[in-house]
Amino acid sequence: MQEVLKKIKPNQKERKQFDEIVSTFLGKLNSNLNDAKATLGGSGAKDTWLSGNHDIDFYVQFDYTKFKDKSAEISNLLKETLKKSFPKSKIDKLHGSRDYFQINYKNISFEIVPIIKINKAEDALNITDISPLHAIWVNKRTKELKDDIRLAKQFCKANKLYGAESHLSGFSGYVLEILIAYYGSFEKLLKASQKWKDKEVVDPEKHYKKNMVSFNLNRSKLRSPLIVIDPVDKSRNAAAALSLEKFILFKETAKKYLKSPNKTLFEKEEVDFKKLKSEGHLIRLEIVPLIGKRDVIGMKLLKAFTLLKRELKSFFLINFGWEWEEGNKAVFYFVLKENKLPDYEIRRGPPLKLKEAVTNFKSKYKNTFVEDGFVKTKVKVEFPLLKDFVNSLLKDKYFKEKLKSVKYL
Repeated sequence: MQEVLKKIKPNQKERKQFDEIVSTFLGKLNSNLNDAKATLGGSGAKDTWLSGNHDIDFYVQFDYTKFKDKSAEISNLLKETLKKSFPKSKIDKLHGSRDYFQINYKNISFEIVPIIKINKAEDALNITDISPLHAIWVNKRTKELKDDIRLAKQFCKANKLYGAESHLSGFSGYVLEILIAYYGSFEKLLKASQKWKDKEVVDPEKHYKKNMVSFNLNRSKLRSPLIVIDPVDKSRNAAAALSLEKFILFKETAKKYLKSPNKTLFEKEEVDFKKLKSEGHLIRLEIVPLIGKRDVIGMKLLKAFTLLKRELKSFFLINFGWEWEEGNKAVFYFVLKENKLPDYEIRRGPPLKLKEAVTNFKSKYKNTFVEDGFVKTKVKVEFPLLKDFVNSLLKDKYFKEKLKSVKYL
């Protein structure tokens, strides 16, 4: 897979640019920090980032002794320091288990997360405090496996398997790093997945004796089909967000690759809207998302998409989907068999034996009739044309409150 790695592995020029901007950013921030130190986090700290990545994470570690009883204050302290360090940059405050910040600096998106510096997971005051320990573990266990991790990440990204956010329910970067460390290579991971059963347990540090995980973890952490015990925090299932759908899809896609290794499985297939248009009546919408935490925005978009999908069933859905990457506009698309509903529809009421309900139904509708033991009525369809029907849905309060704006493409 050298051909794939050539595309996804950062080259020397890109690494140099990355190092320079990280160094500059850290220098500015650390020069204004007291009792805290900013460090590189995420895939940057683990050297598992992919070429073209324009998101960099930083952790600002506040002194444990001084701030262990003031954990709630560190977000506000960091905000003031960021204002001082980057006076010309827009600073967005994002809500999480502890508020954190996003800055666009030199066309790169930086996320800065305030944490309490700890040496072991048990001392964490907040789930984010553990994050630097993840990087230490990954770097220790995957020194020769960085490229395998990159292949796993790209494989998942290309096949809509990547991301642990609620609207994605896939594999997080950290879970893939743990799995590569555990199995020893990208190909070994794919082969191992073919033997995975529901509730498969991966426990790299052997925190629990065989078959004892279910007795030690909270039931809410055992709902995912794959249970990955966090090597630095044995109380946590790192794969808790993984859905059964994505679990099965991973196994199926891995099987496809093992049968015939092909670089196309590392390339995201673009939606062919010209082809979709030939299949039926295409509705294609461009959505401008709200500003906020990626997971929250994603869930709002998913709920808006789900509303449209549910309501459009009467036009007979042939194909549908949605695309969104943080920082970009989203696209919803639906291919429908019908372009127009009948002008009238038969609306079924209660069965005749429910006399009070029948009386209420008749008082609501003037023209009713009895058929198959039910009272029914014939009503005029308010929006029989597809475009008019969609326009009415776009004005729905539930839909509108979940996005900034929408337009047809």
